[in-house]
Amino acid sequence: MTERLSAQITFLKRADDLKTVERANVLLDQSRPENSAEHSWHLALWALVMAPLAGPDVNTDRVIRMLLLHDLVEIIVGDHPIHLSTDWESVAKAEHAAAVQLFGLLPSEQAEEFMSLWREFEADQTSDAQFAKILDRCQPLFQVLCATQPRPDHLDVVRDNLDGGRAAYLESVFPYAYRHAHDLLANEGVDTNAFTNRLPFLTEADQLKSVLRASRLMGSDRFENSAEHSWHIMLYAWVLSEYAGPNVRIDRVLQMLLLHDIVEIDAGDHPIHGQVDHAAQAAKEEAAAKRLFGMLPDGQRLAFVDLWHEFENAQSDDARFGKAIDRLQTPIANLETGGGSWIDYDVTFAQIEARVRPAIEAGAPDLWAWLEPQLTEYFSASEAACV
Repeated sequence: MTERLSAQITFLKRADDLKTVERANVLLDQSRPENSAEHSWHLALWALVMAPLAGPDVNTDRVIRMLLLHDLVEIIVGDHPIHLSTDWESVAKAEHAAAVQLFGLLPSEQAEEFMSLWREFEADQTSDAQFAKILDRCQPLFQVLCATQPRPDHLDVVRDNLDGGRAAYLESVFPYAYRHAHDLLANEGVDTNAFTNRLPFLTEADQLKSVLRASRLMGSDRFENSAEHSWHIMLYAWVLSEYAGPNVRIDRVLQMLLLHDIVEIDAGDHPIHGQVDHAAQAAKEEAAAKRLFGMLPDGQRLAFVDLWHEFENAQSDDARFGKAIDRLQTPIANLETGGGSWIDYDVTFAQIEARVRPAIEAGAPDLWAWLEPQLTEYFSASEAACV
């Protein structure tokens, strides 16, 4: 098991680099370029929220998985904006080679699973892939159109994309989105429909990309944000799903992790090793859940709030595994970067055992058994260096 798990963790650590791949799009507040990891998280959220608008033969859980991994190849080949002149045949070959390299880090059957799903997305032939592609076409459009003061050059790209570009086909396959995009471009009135009723929540969710956490990226000194963190732990849960209990439903776990930090838009992030008034924080998060999920139609509002509460309470098998994964990612990053946030917060091994171990052991004891010797070695070496 140790060799297999180590290979899976190697893949997950390499995936961290997607957080440093910049896209042509910018955040809604225009503060910086969007990166491909937080874009992938946002697309997964689009899939969950827009699921009622998908065809009856679309499996939303498969769509979410496609969108989690669809841009991983950009770690090697980078992002290629659609409005620039590009040799797309050469890009496709480079991306295929990148997929083989990246997914090849995983155990063979997982590598085949990921490669097959990535190819399915790229081929755009199945109902699941087609819906995933539709969302991948939509999100960048509304990332521009829903900004308070969108850049004129970005508006030009959107206009060209809708009028004969890659997004033109939305007129026939996703007409609500196509019409709404044109209405926003023309500053015309907004229709009320199943699409426009869900878009404000998805727009508000963009703010999670600006909520900074205490942990840093593995390949950069900047702090991780909560959107890219959510994407990464969803990937963790998927890759490490074999270490969950037999009753765990991984797709429900992925949905929990997709939603679990959205309340931080209002309540902020509070490091596990920081000083926090837990009662006050819980009250802030409850209010945030009420406001944010309250932007959705009633059925989804109730379902998302229930799923968020289930994760917070950690009473179900699904929630316990989700909590375990949420606790696992940061220690792995800190070990990779020579201590990371443990140094910033002067964390001891006793604190790790008190605040991290219980959650990981409760949801995925094999993962704690793998992690513990590495933690012991790190903290023993740190203590020796201080003597």
